[in-house]
Amino acid sequence: MTAEWGSGFFDMSLLDPAKAKLGAISPAQWCQIFYALTAAGVLVTAAVPREARSLLADYGPRKTPVQQKGQQKIKSGETGQEWLVKLVAVVTSWGQVPHSWFSAFYGLSVGCSIFWLVQFLGNGSILTAIASRQAEAPEPSATAAQVAAVWGMMLLQGARRVYEHAVVMKPSKSTMWFVHWFLGLGFYLVLSIAIWVEGSRAVLYGDVGGSDASSLLKVSVALPAFLFAWVNQYKCHAHLAGLKKYSLPDESLFRHLVSPHYTCECLLYLSLAIAAAPQGEAVNKTMLSVLLFVVVNLGLTALGTRQWYAEKFGADAVARKWNMIPFIF
Repeated sequence: MTAEWGSGFFDMSLLDPAKAKLGAISPAQWCQIFYALTAAGVLVTAAVPREARSLLADYGPRKTPVQQKGQQKIKSGETGQEWLVKLVAVVTSWGQVPHSWFSAFYGLSVGCSIFWLVQFLGNGSILTAIASRQAEAPEPSATAAQVAAVWGMMLLQGARRVYEHAVVMKPSKSTMWFVHWFLGLGFYLVLSIAIWVEGSRAVLYGDVGGSDASSLLKVSVALPAFLFAWVNQYKCHAHLAGLKKYSLPDESLFRHLVSPHYTCECLLYLSLAIAAAPQGEAVNKTMLSVLLFVVVNLGLTALGTRQWYAEKFGADAVARKWNMIPFIF
């Protein structure tokens, strides 16, 4: 009976093309899909009413006042989106974790950098499996020097962020939704693969064709940009940590930007995308997908920060500042 049902009502062979298509997706493309989908999720969040968006996206000093305001509207019936805000309020009340858990992101980043180094030095099976699958794809590869450079840059970024959370940042009692935390962990876990996956042939076989001048030029252009962003992001974080509670930052890059630390974050990933660009390519497509997610995610947060500053300090306090990207946003 089971055989007749399987052959008469559903032909299992119809699944073969779908399996073949999934099997044809390279590790780099899986990384790109992950970041594209998470960026799309952020955009969906941006489209919901402000009260619900605040419940979903806000954390830190911006979170509590906005959430209380939204819940007051639910009780008084002042909002036309009461059902949606109420549902989101209930869902996001589950699984709140300390905002200090952000430090796990950077600990994971450093740990992954060390893990992949050990895998490379010991011809580890996990790295070999991913790199071998990627090497089958008809795509150009970055060189060994590029892979080493972006690995070192990512390790430097992760180590600095670990230091900041341990030494520079002030302890906070604020919380965030556990979904944010898991997405952050996923971001850094996939990122640890994304920085080298398009250089898989070099990881497996070395530079068979030699290291060309263009790859060295890309690293030479990207490294100063990375260091500029790396240093200035630290300065921004140190300035924010030194402020009195909920005061307006106004030093250095904060004179021109609402969220210059986010600007630096975008520049960091742009420099990695350039440094890791395979031969014949201007940028690394996988790292470009990372940058896309970072711009969308931090762009929404920067917009919320601007609104919060305007409400607390007045619209004139941020009227002459760009949110995150000079001359554009």
